[in-house]
Amino acid sequence: MRRGLLAALFGLAALGLSGAQNAPSPVRLELILGDTPAPRLSDYGLFQDAGARTPSPRVTPYDLNTPLFSDYAVKHRYVFTPKGETARFTEAGPLNFPVGAVLVKTFAFAPDMRAPAVGERFVETRLLIRKAEGWTALAYVWNADQTEAVLRRTGARLDVAFIDPQGQAQAISYLVPNQNQCKTCHSADGELVPIGPKAGNLNRDLDYGDRVQNQLVAWRRLGHLSGGPDAAEIPRTAAWDDRSAGLEARARAYLDVNCAHCHNPAGMASTSGLFLGLEEQRPAHLGVGKGPVAAGRGSGGLSVSIAPGHPERSIMIYRMASTDPAIMMPELGRALPHQEGTALVAAYIASLKP
Repeated sequence: MRRGLLAALFGLAALGLSGAQNAPSPVRLELILGDTPAPRLSDYGLFQDAGARTPSPRVTPYDLNTPLFSDYAVKHRYVFTPKGETARFTEAGPLNFPVGAVLVKTFAFAPDMRAPAVGERFVETRLLIRKAEGWTALAYVWNADQTEAVLRRTGARLDVAFIDPQGQAQAISYLVPNQNQCKTCHSADGELVPIGPKAGNLNRDLDYGDRVQNQLVAWRRLGHLSGGPDAAEIPRTAAWDDRSAGLEARARAYLDVNCAHCHNPAGMASTSGLFLGLEEQRPAHLGVGKGPVAAGRGSGGLSVSIAPGHPERSIMIYRMASTDPAIMMPELGRALPHQEGTALVAAYIASLKP
């Protein structure tokens, strides 16, 4: 979601975000750090209203240069850190968040996703809570009246219908993940971790209502972040849909966010030898000319992950375009193929010299 739309949707100008950060926070830290999850999202006090449209003090909206694709859902993201506690800058991977931090992500659909702010309805809100023993993932499903979201630890399947950005009617069985499924994607050496909030992916401007400011600068100003160089010195992850950023940068950013949370040396797909993070530079580990570790239906009869100059011969494109649960990649988090993302990666592969 773009900068101005965020401010318009959540009324940040009226909220006066910079002043609100200094006000007493109604966020219930004892409940966040407790052993028993709250039955309702509103119990945590992260929002001033039960419908979760207006964040509480110290609950700050954020956006990513390149987000994970989730069936064209709009995602509203927020970060909370306890007063006096900050995330610490890291050069690679997600920021090092303090105990008590909460990452909030609400998934929403509109009847026509060509106008996502018109008639938008929340589907679920996911929380990642940093406790002393590590991260905990919780999913809250919204009621029909959009007045409350309730905990669903075992996940859910929800029928969602909409017009996609290409004008096609879609009707999907939307997956609210259970806690084990959350661990499948959010895993590093077996530990639950965030995916999106890396310094490079946060390195962009956002409209805060009272000012437009780089998010890393704003997080330092608001007491969410400490350490690290100036934002201008931090490599910025390309926005996958920004054509001015260059084809390779956009495609690599897309693969980093949508694939590298599993396809990295510490991830669930580490044994594949296919590592798709931005830091990876070895062609074979990026899939160039690389055969699959285990052949089968997932290969589609093709021999290599990336065949330079030939996306039609590349297993990567075959799996990105599939909706077969035994073939598709990513395995979780989508029911639809991302046509634009697949086209981007295919164009990148086509640009590579054989």
